[in-house]
Amino acid sequence: MSFILRRLSFYFTAFLIAISFNFALPRMMPGDPIDALFSAAQGKMDLAQMDAVREMYGFVEGNVFEQYFAYMQSVFTLDLGPSVLMFPVNVMDVIGMALPWTMFLALGSLIVALIIGVSIGTYASYRREGIFGQVVPPVLAFLSNFPYIVTALLLFFFFGLQLELLPLSYTYDPSVDIGFSLEFISSVAKHAVLPMGSMIIVGIATWVFNMRNAMINVLGEDYVTMAEAKGLSSFRVMYRYAGRNAILPVATAIAMAIGFSFAGAIMTEVVFNYQGLGNILLKGIMARDYPLIQAILLILVSAVLTANFVADLLYVWLDPRISK
Repeated sequence: MSFILRRLSFYFTAFLIAISFNFALPRMMPGDPIDALFSAAQGKMDLAQMDAVREMYGFVEGNVFEQYFAYMQSVFTLDLGPSVLMFPVNVMDVIGMALPWTMFLALGSLIVALIIGVSIGTYASYRREGIFGQVVPPVLAFLSNFPYIVTALLLFFFFGLQLELLPLSYTYDPSVDIGFSLEFISSVAKHAVLPMGSMIIVGIATWVFNMRNAMINVLGEDYVTMAEAKGLSSFRVMYRYAGRNAILPVATAIAMAIGFSFAGAIMTEVVFNYQGLGNILLKGIMARDYPLIQAILLILVSAVLTANFVADLLYVWLDPRISK
């Protein structure tokens, strides 16, 4: 219990530091939302109206220290105020519309990459002297070195612009009615192929090498040798005996990967104009929408810290000696 409390206090401190930077960074950007609105008005808004709009958005309430403590209070109460970009819609309502799509992209790509990567890693370790084990892992390692955004741009160009096989933007066809219909689900799946595919390509090698290294260590154990001596099939030895024990170290890496998948999804969304947090974040930056920017960054920080805390708990559960 003391170990958990220590880790919890550590992550809470990291959270406070992160949201402090979260508060400061948008305010270090040149201009503010009201300046952007004034410029867009092209002289149709006078200075008196500009001051009234600034007051309406709450940018004159106290000095920076008072704003900071007010922001901290709003974070813990989840009352982040209205969005400048979509005024008067509340920031949390804007996040609520975009977050499910980002979760679908991030978690969907993680699950697919995990299943494929663990399967390939298991087989590559068992057949590491063959062509498959010698060729496939290096090829995947090469592909994984491409950043999310580069892979997304390549898929965008070849499969979208050149071959015109898949849609290049949006989460679904706007002409399709939203609902649990086959038409809507197929449209969502079709629009997710390219953004999700780019994330799977980048992420798959991580799970291949994690599982491959874990399997190689397990394959030298006596119980695996005994299973082979009994004449059991290669498939049964590989998955029922070695794989079940090799998967334990991989399980602890899954929690940390969840947080970073959100960051990858946000970059990918910008390329494909996918209507998730990344798309909203870009628009918020262009509009100097401080509340919206801070809310999205807060979600990213929370996802990474929570995932790392879950990983710590998994380590303790798998190896209780760590807590001592």
